[in-house]
Amino acid sequence: MELELQIKQLEEELNKNRSNIVIYTLLEDKIKQLKEELKKIRRKKKRTANRDIKYLRYEEFQHLIKTIENNGDYFWMRDKLLFLIAFECGLRASEVGSIKKEDFFSDKREMFCRRLKGSRNNTVKLTQDTSILLENFMERYPNDSPYIFLSRKKLPITKFTLNKICKKYFKSAALPMEKAHFHTIKHTSGVHMAEEGLDIKEVQYILGHRNVDNTMIYFDFTTKQQESLYSKLGR
Repeated sequence: MELELQIKQLEEELNKNRSNIVIYTLLEDKIKQLKEELKKIRRKKKRTANRDIKYLRYEEFQHLIKTIENNGDYFWMRDKLLFLIAFECGLRASEVGSIKKEDFFSDKREMFCRRLKGSRNNTVKLTQDTSILLENFMERYPNDSPYIFLSRKKLPITKFTLNKICKKYFKSAALPMEKAHFHTIKHTSGVHMAEEGLDIKEVQYILGHRNVDNTMIYFDFTTKQQESLYSKLGR
């Protein structure tokens, strides 16, 4: 990148002029200025790249949940809860796998969410149906582990396993396989909240984002908003 090259050249000049206070100070100020510009460019590129996120429309997500219910798999209740809790709390795959029994407060229908990748831990209220299903699941399938969701090997469920489960149900539901990744559910949650009219600070809280810039991607022009636009235009 031209800017990076320019910074490198100025840093070389800086090292040559350590004895000249005036030139050294001017070069140092210029380097700081260019580095700030470079940061802004990189942030802008990151936001642009993130705009092309993969998510399900809410109707597709509901169809996915129905598919899990009707699948007949021994683990259907666990799997349904994995997707519902990820959706309602806006969790990553590894965050779902790290949910402990002590994190669920059934009397308040609340889930304490341990966030990763620099996000902020928070507590999110579950819907009544999901809370009741989770209580039933924990009563029906007790285990000695501190974790709620275990694999067939009785170990905390991993990101790899969750993506495998995701592919299985996406295929059964005839949903686009390019979206068959568990992180799609977090994106689906973010877009749904934005479409339902929550403001950006509310969505930021639910998703546990420290930086509101990370939440902005869910407020880009969504499919639902496009349909509303064309409806107004009579198209």
